[in-house]
Amino acid sequence: MGGPLGAIIGRYPSAAGGDEQLGGGAGGGIIRHDRRCRDIAVLVLFAAFWVAMIVNSSFGFNQGNPLRLTYELDYKGNVCGDKHGNPNLQELDVRYWMNPNQVYQSGLKNSKVNLADAKAICLMECPNPAVDGLNYICDYPEGNIDLSVDDWINRDYDYYEFLTPDMKNSSLQLQGPCYPIIFPTVNVYWSCQFIARASNVSLKHWHETGGVSIDENILIDKTVHKAIDSRSAVLKRYIADIGKSWPVFIVCGGILPVFLSVIWLLMIRYFVAAMTWITVVLFNALVISVTMFFYIKAGWIGNDPLTVVIGESDPYVHISGREISHLHTITILMTAVMIIAFLSSIAIVRRILIATPVLKVAAKVIGEVQALIAFPLLPCLILSILYMFWFSATLHLFSSGQVVRNDCNTDCCSYDLKLGKVNCDNCCGYSIHYTPHISIAILFHLFGCYWATQFILACSSTVVAGSVASYYWARGEISHDIPFLTVVSSLKRLMRYSLGSVALGSLVVSVVEWVRFILECLRRKLKLVDSARESCFGKATSSSSECCLGCIDWTLKSVNRNAYIMIAITGKGFFKASVLATGLIMKNILRIGKVNVIGDVILFLGKLCVSLFCALFAFLMLDTHKYKSAHNKISSPVIPVLVTWALGYVVAKLFFAVVEMSIDTIILSFCQDAEEHQGNAQYAPPALMETLDEQGELQRLTQGP
Repeated sequence: MGGPLGAIIGRYPSAAGGDEQLGGGAGGGIIRHDRRCRDIAVLVLFAAFWVAMIVNSSFGFNQGNPLRLTYELDYKGNVCGDKHGNPNLQELDVRYWMNPNQVYQSGLKNSKVNLADAKAICLMECPNPAVDGLNYICDYPEGNIDLSVDDWINRDYDYYEFLTPDMKNSSLQLQGPCYPIIFPTVNVYWSCQFIARASNVSLKHWHETGGVSIDENILIDKTVHKAIDSRSAVLKRYIADIGKSWPVFIVCGGILPVFLSVIWLLMIRYFVAAMTWITVVLFNALVISVTMFFYIKAGWIGNDPLTVVIGESDPYVHISGREISHLHTITILMTAVMIIAFLSSIAIVRRILIATPVLKVAAKVIGEVQALIAFPLLPCLILSILYMFWFSATLHLFSSGQVVRNDCNTDCCSYDLKLGKVNCDNCCGYSIHYTPHISIAILFHLFGCYWATQFILACSSTVVAGSVASYYWARGEISHDIPFLTVVSSLKRLMRYSLGSVALGSLVVSVVEWVRFILECLRRKLKLVDSARESCFGKATSSSSECCLGCIDWTLKSVNRNAYIMIAITGKGFFKASVLATGLIMKNILRIGKVNVIGDVILFLGKLCVSLFCALFAFLMLDTHKYKSAHNKISSPVIPVLVTWALGYVVAKLFFAVVEMSIDTIILSFCQDAEEHQGNAQYAPPALMETLDEQGELQRLTQGP
C-alpha cells in the first residue's frame, strides 16, 4: 500500500517520516501531507455538463407550457384554461366535443375521422341534457354573434335563439355553430366523457325540429375513454401531478425528513442500545401503514377509493382508468414488500445485537464532533435549490412540444362565424407534436439530476469521512489536538483538492445505473414485440444479465463509498483510492463483514423509516379536499407519494451518512491501524476493540501469509 498511512493521517512516528512529519502546532499532523488537485478533467466535464443542463432547461422554459400537461386543446389550437388563448379561456378548463356524430365516426374501424379532428371547445363544466327540453352548446361568439365571452358563459353557452335561419339550418345538419346536448357527460381529467345513454326527451325535441339522425352506439363512450386513457395522456397527468403537489414535496419531502433524521441522530447519540430494536419495529409498522393507505385508495378497504371523475357524478356510472390499474398493481407490490419485510425482520433479530457496539462508536464520534449533526443541512439546502430548478424545468420540458395542425383527409363542414358561411376546408384539428430531440433533452435532464444528486451525496460522505478520520487518528494523548471545526477543515480539503475525484466516482455510478435503465427499457420493448416467441434461453439470458448488472451496480456503490473515505484520508485520486480501500477490505473481509453488514442493514432500515414516514404524511396531505377537487385534483397519489418517498430517502441518506461513514471510516482506519502495528490497533476506541479485536481471529486476519 505504499507505506503506512499513519505517517499521513496520524501523528505517531513511523519509518516513513519519523518525528519530522509531526508538524508544528496543535493539530498540525492530522491528515496533513502533500495534497494536490486530482481528476481535474472530470471536474471540467462536470462543469461543462451543467452548462449544457442550463441550456437544455432554458429550451424547456422558452418552449414549454405546463398547462398542456393538465388541459387539452380546442379546435383552434388553444390550450383550455389559457388566458392568452383566442378567445381568453381563463377558467374554461374542460374540453367538450360538440358534434356527437364526429365522435362516433372517429371510433369506427377504417374511419378517416380522428377524434383529434373532431370539433372541441373549452367550457367551465361538462354539460348535460335538459330535463324537459333541448339545450344547445354553441361555438365561441364572434362574427355576427354580438356577445362577449362572459355573456356566452352566463347563457350556458347557448345563443341558438339569436341565429339566422341559415345558421339554424346549418346547426340542424350538425354543422354548427350550435350543437344539441343529447348525451350526459362527466368531467374525467378535464375532458367531457360521453355516457352512451341518450336523453329521450332531448332526442325527441331534436327530431321534431328537423335535426339529422344521431348515432346512439356505445362506441361514442369508448372512443372518448380511449383518448382520455391513452398512455401519453396518463404520462402527462402524472407529470402534472408533480407540479400540483409541490407543497407536499416541501413539507413531506424537505422539512419533515430533516426533522426526523436529526431526531434519529440524537436518539442514536443518547439511546443507541435501544435504537436498533426501535428501528426494526418502527420500520414494520410504517410499511404496514403505507400499505393500508394504498388499500384504501385502491378501494379494497373503506369507501374512499381513487376516482377519475372531477367533481360530482352519477354514483351508478363507473369509469375506470389506467391510474386505478396502476394503483392496484402498486398495492399488490406493497403487500409483497410488507410480507418480505416482516420475514426479514424476524431473520435478523438474532444478529441485531452485533451492530450495537459499532453504533456506539459512531455515537461517540457524533458526541465529540457535534458539528457532524448540523453539517448535512448544507447539502440539503443545495439539493433543495437543485430540485426546485429541476422540477420546474421538468414540467416545461415535458410540455415543450409544438402545437401543429393535423394533416387530415376528412370530408367535413362546419359553420365559420367569421366568414358567415359553411366552410368545408377547415376540418383538421390541432395536436401537440413532440420531436425526437425533445425526448433526448428529457433523458439528458433526468441523467443530469441523477449525477448531480450522486455528486452532492458523495461530497457529503467525503466531508464526514475526513472529519471522522481526524477523530480516529488523534485518539489518546493527543485528542486535544482535534480542531474544533474538523468538519470545516474537511470541507476545505474537499473543495480545494478532491472535487474532481468525487465527480468521477459519482459519474461511474450514474453511468452504470443508466446502462441498467436503458437495457431494461430495451428488454421490455423486445418482450412486448416478441413475447410469443421468447424462448427459455432468452428469458434466462435476460434475467441473468439483469442480475449481473445489479450486482455490478451494488459492488460499485460499495467500492465508491470506501473510495471516498480513502480520498478524504489520503487525498489520492478516485481510482488510486479505490485500490487502497479494496486492498484493506479484502485483507479484513471477514472482520468487516461481521459487524458492517448488520450495521448497514440497521441504517438502511432507518433511512426507510424516515422515507416511509414522509410517504405516510404525503398520503395524509393528498387525502385532503385541496387535492381531491377542482384544479388541484391529482390524477393519482402514486407519483407524488413515490417522489416524496424518494426525496425523503435522499435527505435521510445525507443525515444517516454521518453514522454510516463514521462506521466505515473507523473500521477502515482500524484495519489499517492493526496492519501497521502487527495486529494490535493502538488508536481504536475500546467499544470497537471489544467487537473486532478477538485474539485468535485477529492474528489470522491481519497478518499476511
